[in-house]
Amino acid sequence: MNFFRGVMGGQPAGPQPSGAETIQKLCDRVASSTLLDDRRDAVRALKSLSKKYRLEVGTQAMDHLIRILQTDRSDSEILGYALDTLYNIICNDEEEEQDESEEETQQKQVDDLGAQFTDRFIQDQENITLLLTILEEFDFHVRLPGVKLLTALLKNQCAQLQGIILVSPMGVSRLMDLLADSREVIRNDGLLLLLQLTKGNAAIQKIVAFENAFERLLDIITEEGSSDGGIVVEDCLLLLLNLLKNNSSNQNFFKEGSYIQRMKPWFEVGDDNSGWSAQKVTNLHYMLQLVRVMVSPVNSPGATASCQKAMFQCGLLQQLCTILMATGVPADILTETINTVSEVIRGSQVNQDYFASVNAPSNPPRPAIVVLLMSMVNERQPFVLRCAVLYCFQCFLYKNQKGQGEIVATLLPSTIDANSISAGQLLCGGLFSADSLSNWCAAVALGHALQDNLTQKEQLLRVQLATSLGKPPVSLLQQCTNILSQGDKISRRGSKVQTRVGLLMLLCTWISNCPIAVTHFLHNQENVPFLTAQISENLGEDERLVQGLCALLLGICIYYNDNSLENYTKEKLKQLIEKRIGKENFVEKLGFITKHELYSRAAQKPQPTFSTPEHMLFDHEFTKLFKELEGVITKAVHKSSEEEKKEEEVKKTLEQHDSIVTQYKDLIREQDTHIKALKEQVAGLTSQSEEMQTTITQQLSQIQQHKDQYSILKLKLGKSGDQGSALDGAQVNGLQQEELTQLREELDELRGQQSLLQTQLSDKDALINSMKSETATAASAQVAGASDTSELLREVESLRVQVQRQAAEISELQTERKELLRRAETGASAPATVDGAVDASKVAELENLLASQNEEMQKLKDELTSLSSNRTALDTELASANSTVAILQAEKTKLQNEVQETKKEQDELLMLLADQDQKILSLKQKLKDLGETIEDEDDLDTRDQFEEEDEEEEDDE
Repeated sequence: MNFFRGVMGGQPAGPQPSGAETIQKLCDRVASSTLLDDRRDAVRALKSLSKKYRLEVGTQAMDHLIRILQTDRSDSEILGYALDTLYNIICNDEEEEQDESEEETQQKQVDDLGAQFTDRFIQDQENITLLLTILEEFDFHVRLPGVKLLTALLKNQCAQLQGIILVSPMGVSRLMDLLADSREVIRNDGLLLLLQLTKGNAAIQKIVAFENAFERLLDIITEEGSSDGGIVVEDCLLLLLNLLKNNSSNQNFFKEGSYIQRMKPWFEVGDDNSGWSAQKVTNLHYMLQLVRVMVSPVNSPGATASCQKAMFQCGLLQQLCTILMATGVPADILTETINTVSEVIRGSQVNQDYFASVNAPSNPPRPAIVVLLMSMVNERQPFVLRCAVLYCFQCFLYKNQKGQGEIVATLLPSTIDANSISAGQLLCGGLFSADSLSNWCAAVALGHALQDNLTQKEQLLRVQLATSLGKPPVSLLQQCTNILSQGDKISRRGSKVQTRVGLLMLLCTWISNCPIAVTHFLHNQENVPFLTAQISENLGEDERLVQGLCALLLGICIYYNDNSLENYTKEKLKQLIEKRIGKENFVEKLGFITKHELYSRAAQKPQPTFSTPEHMLFDHEFTKLFKELEGVITKAVHKSSEEEKKEEEVKKTLEQHDSIVTQYKDLIREQDTHIKALKEQVAGLTSQSEEMQTTITQQLSQIQQHKDQYSILKLKLGKSGDQGSALDGAQVNGLQQEELTQLREELDELRGQQSLLQTQLSDKDALINSMKSETATAASAQVAGASDTSELLREVESLRVQVQRQAAEISELQTERKELLRRAETGASAPATVDGAVDASKVAELENLLASQNEEMQKLKDELTSLSSNRTALDTELASANSTVAILQAEKTKLQNEVQETKKEQDELLMLLADQDQKILSLKQKLKDLGETIEDEDDLDTRDQFEEEDEEEEDDE
C-alpha cells in the first residue's frame, strides 16, 4: 500500500521515483498481480499518468493494457480504465496553450506520436476485432471510451482501420448499433465515429446505407428540430453527405427509399426570418448541399433527371423557390439556395417551366428571373450572389429552347413593353454598363440564350438599339462590334479585358454555325481590319488572350462562310491572314487560350466559381465550343484553294456515293419486304401441301376400307352363287362380273392417279425447298422465285381440282357399292322362277337376324339410358352427401375449437385456484405463527355436516 500512496499523492520518506520508474512499477504490478483489485488500482494509476507521461505509458503499458482487455472482460471498471488510458496515449488532441511556433512544433510531435502508437496497436488486427466486441457491452463506462478510442484510431490511420473493419464479421453492423443507443452521449459520439469511418470508402458507405442509416439519421434530425437543431443535426447532415457524395448506388437507394420527400420539411421557413442563429445557418447550408448532391451535374443524366422529377412532385422545388423570394434570409443561405435551385432545374423541362412561372411577392408582381437578373447586373450586390444568379440563369436555359425563345423575344421590337422591365432589357443594360463584371455576366447570359439554337441566333439579328437621339438605330450585333473596334467613350469603357473577353465570347457563340450571322458580321467593313490588327500586334499576356479570341472569331468567319460577300470569301480571308498575320502566328495565338489557367478552371465544371471578379474570364459552355472549333479552324486556315476544291469534289463524290448507298439501301429494304412476303407465301403453300397430304392419306384409308368391303361382298355373293342354279348363277354372276371388272379398272385408275399425285407433291416439295434456299441469295433469284411460286400456285390449284375429282370418283364408287349391296339383297326376286323358295327363305332369315340385332341394340340403348339416369341420381346424392359431410365437418371443427377454449379456461381456473390455495395456506401459516387458532377447511366441513345431521334429527323428532 505504501507504493500506491506514493503514486496517488502520498509523501513517503526518501527520494521520489521518476515518472518512468513509477510507470514501470505499475506495469509490473498489472502483469504480476493475481488480485483483480490490485490490477484495477494499477490501471487507474496508469490512466492518471497517461496524459503527462504519454510516451512512457504508451511504450511500456500498451501490451499490458491490451492483455487487460482480453482477460478481464468481466469487470467493467478495469475495462473502462484501460480504454481511457489507450485513448489518452493515442489521441492527438492538445489542450495546453503555447506560443505559435512552439505549438506547431509540439503538435507535429504529438501527431507523430499518435500515429506511432496507432500503428503499433493495429499491427495485430485481432486488437480491432477485440475492440469491436467490447463495443457490444452496454455498460456506459465501457462503451463510451471504446467509441472514443476507435474514433481516435480512425483519425490517425483511417485507411488501414477501414480495411480491417470492412473484413471483420459484423464490424460495421456493430458500429451502426451505436445510433440506436438511448444515451445521447454515446449516440452522438457514434455519429462522429461513423463520420470518420465513411470518409472516402465507397464499400463501407454502401454497407452503412443498407444498414438503414438513412432512416435513423433522418429520424434523429427530426427529433433534434431539423434546421433549428444543434450540433447533432450538423453531424447527421455531414454523415449523410459522406454517404451520398460521389456514390451513385447510395443516391439511387436514397431516391428509391422516398427519402427525398422527407427533406421538404427542412426548408419550411416562416415569415419571420430575423435572428437566424449561426447553427441554423450552418444546418440549412448543409441541407442545401445535400439537395445539390442528388442533382449534381456530375451525376449520370438519368439519375439526376429522376431526382429532379421527385423534387418537383413532392414540392421541394416549390419550397426552395419560396426561400428564394423570401425577405430577411441571410446572404450566404440565399446564395446557396440560388445555386441549389439552379441544379434542380438544370436540363429538366418541367422544372424550368415551373421556375419561369414563379413571381416575386412585389407590387406589381415580377418574374423571379427578372428579379434575379436585376441583382446580377447590380454592381452593389455581393460577388458570390451575382455568380449564383448567373449560374441559375444558365441552368434555366440549359437544353431549354422554349426558355431561350422567351428571353430573345423580350428583345424583339414587337414584344417590348415600355411600362415593365424585361429580361432582355436588363441583359442589354448590363451589356453596355460601366461595370465590367456586369458586361461579362450579361454577355455570357445572352450567349446561353443562343446556345445550340440557330433560330434564336437569326432572331437576335433583328434586334435594334437606339444609341442616341437623332441617330438611326443600330443592330445589336453592330453595337457589340462597335464597342470592340471604335475609339469613342463606349470603347474606352470596353477596353477592359473582362468586357472585351465577354463580348468576344458572345460574338463567337452567336455567329458559330450560323452563316447568316457571319454574313451580317462581315458586312461591317471595319470588323475584319480590326480583328487582323488585334491579332498581329505583340502585347501583354492579357491582351494575348483577347488576340486568341479575335483569332477564333476570324476563324469562325472563314469556316462558316457561305461566300455570299465577294470581298470576304473564304479564300480572300485566308489570303489576308497569310499576308497580314501569318498562318503559324494565327494558330499560335489561337492555341494560347487553352494554355490559360482560367480556361482550364472554367472547363472543369458548369458552375462559375471564382475567388475574385477579375478571374471571371471564361464560361464553361464556351470552353466546350472552343474545344470543338479549334481543330476545324486550324485545318481550314492551312488548307489551300486546291485542297478545298479537292475536298469539295470529295464531298460531292461522297454525297453521290451516299445517294447511291441510299438507293441501294432502299432497294435492299424493298427486297427484304419482297422476301418476307415470299417467305409468308412459301409458309402458306407448305401448310396447304401438308393439309393436302393429310387429305390424300385419309382418302387412301377410305379406299382401303372400300376394298375390304368389296372383298367381303364378293365372298358373300360367291357363296350365294354356288348354292343357286346354273342359270341363276349365269345371270347374276354375269352381271356382277362385269360390274366387278369395271370397279377393278376404276380402282387401278385411282391408284395411278394417286401415284401421279404423290409424284407431283414430291416435286412441289422439292420446288418449295429450292425456293426457300433461292429467296436468301439475291434479287434476281427473288424474281425467279416469285415466278416459280406463281407456277406452284397454279399447279397446286390443279392438284386441288384433281383431288376433288378423285373425291367425287370415290363418292361414286361408294354409291355403286351401295347399289351393289342393294342388288345383292334384292337379287333373289329376279330368278324367282328357278329357286325362289330358297332365296326367299334366306332373305327372311337375314331379315329376322337383322330384326333381332336391332331389338338387342334397342335394349342396350334402353339399358344405357337407365344407367345414365341412375348415375345422375347417384351423383346428385353424392353431392348432397358431400355437402352434408362438409357441414358436419365445419360443426365438428367449431366444437373442437370450443372444447379447446373450454380446456384452456379450465386450466386457467385451476391455476388460479391453486394460487389461491397457496395464498390461503400461507396466510393460515402466518396466523398460526401469530398465535391464532385456525381450523382446517376439512374440520369445518365435518363440523358443518354434523350440525346439519343434528338439525335433521331434531326436525324428525
